[in-house]
Amino acid sequence: MNGLTKKVLITGGAGFIGSQLARRILNEGSEVTVIDNLFTGSKSNIYDLLDNPRFTFLMHDITQPFWGQFDEIYNLACPASPIHYQRNPVETIKVSFLGMMNTLELALKTKARVFHTSTSEVYGDPHVHPQPETYWGNVNTLGPRSCYDEGKRAAESLCADYIREYGVDVRMIRIFNTYGPFMHPRDGRVISNFIVQTLQGENLTLYGDGSQSRSFQYVDDLLDAMQKYMELPLKKVQQFFQDRNMPVPVLNVGNPGEFSIKELAEMTLSLIPESKSELTFKPLPEDDPKRRRPDITWAKELLGWEPRIALKEGLPKTIEYFRSFIKQK
Repeated sequence: MNGLTKKVLITGGAGFIGSQLARRILNEGSEVTVIDNLFTGSKSNIYDLLDNPRFTFLMHDITQPFWGQFDEIYNLACPASPIHYQRNPVETIKVSFLGMMNTLELALKTKARVFHTSTSEVYGDPHVHPQPETYWGNVNTLGPRSCYDEGKRAAESLCADYIREYGVDVRMIRIFNTYGPFMHPRDGRVISNFIVQTLQGENLTLYGDGSQSRSFQYVDDLLDAMQKYMELPLKKVQQFFQDRNMPVPVLNVGNPGEFSIKELAEMTLSLIPESKSELTFKPLPEDDPKRRRPDITWAKELLGWEPRIALKEGLPKTIEYFRSFIKQK
C-alpha cells in the first residue's frame, strides 16, 4: 500500500459476521465502508463504529449498482438462514447474483481484490462425506431452499467467469455453520434457536429424530481464515490451485468437528442447568441436509489455518452473549 491507508468495503457489513470483520479491520488502522440494506443486518451491530472517522455506513441495496474506490471488497451481503432467505426468495437470489455482479463490475473498474463468501449449502444434501471443494454437490434446483443454494452457486459461477475472462482477483470460501456473539436471536439458526429457547424456558425444537449432523465453527476462527486468505499474494493463490487442477480459488472454511443436532441440544441444556426446557420433535423440512462436515485440507495447506475453538469452548461464550442480550431487552 506504499504507506497509504487501505480502503476496505464490506457488503452486508451490519450482519453477524460482517460487523465483526469491520471491527477487526478498523482496529488494524484501515478505512472501512459498510454497505447494508438492513434486511437481516442490524445497525445496533455497528453502533460503536459510527463515530470512528475511518468508518462509513451506507444504506444501500447491492442489487443496484454502487460506486467507490476500494483496495479490497468483502462480499457478505445475503440472508444466510432459512427463516430469512425463504421469507423473500426472489430478493435472495437477486442479491446473490446481481449483488455479486455489481461487486465484480466495481472491482473490474477499480482493480480491487474481491473476497466472496459462499456457503456449504452449495453441496446440498451431500452424497460425499466429508465435502471437499472438488465435490459438485446434490442440490434440488426447484426446492424451497434453492433460492439460496442456487443463488450462491450462480454467484460462484459468476466469480469464476470474471476470473477467467477479465482476470479479476477473486478469492472464495464456502462457509460451514458459524456461530458466536452478535448472532440475531431470531435468525432461525439452530444454535441461536436452542440457546434462546433454553434461556426462556421453552422446549427445544428438533426436526426429524435429531440425528442429522452439522459442524459448528466459532466466528473468530472464520475471521482468522478470511483475513489470512485475503492477504495472500495473487501469484501464490493462483499457483496453489493450478497445482491441484482447480480452475478457481475456492476453499472450505469450517470446523470439521461433527455433532448431531440432538447432541447440540443436549450440550446446550447442560450449559444452562437452571432451565426446565425439554426436547420436542417435528417433521424434517424439505431438502434439509442429513450430514454436513468440511474437508479443510486445502485451507490448512494454503493458509496454515485450522479452527482453534472447539464447540465446548465457543458455545458457553455464545450463551453468555445471549444472556446479556436478553437481559438488555
